[in-house]
Amino acid sequence: MVKIRLSRFGSAHNPHYRIVVTDSRRPRDGGYIENLGHYDPRKTSENYVKVNTERADYWLAQGAQPTATAKRVLKSQGVKFA
Repeated sequence: MVKIRLSRFGSAHNPHYRIVVTDSRRPRDGGYIENLGHYDPRKTSENYVKVNTERADYWLAQGAQPTATAKRVLKSQGVKFA
């Protein structure tokens, strides 16, 4: 199953996440199919979240299932869910 989820990067105590499309059997920080954007939960800069909404819509139309956190981030950027 294809999932849209967060992949952690950044240093210790400074998390940053990539919003990625990946196979659900892959490890959290393993390889991914496509990078849709990034998210900084600490909001250390003014552009702490950026998402390519066109590609997110495409992957959702193809049947990709977002995790709860990824769905919340995508919804905040205006991505529509069926």
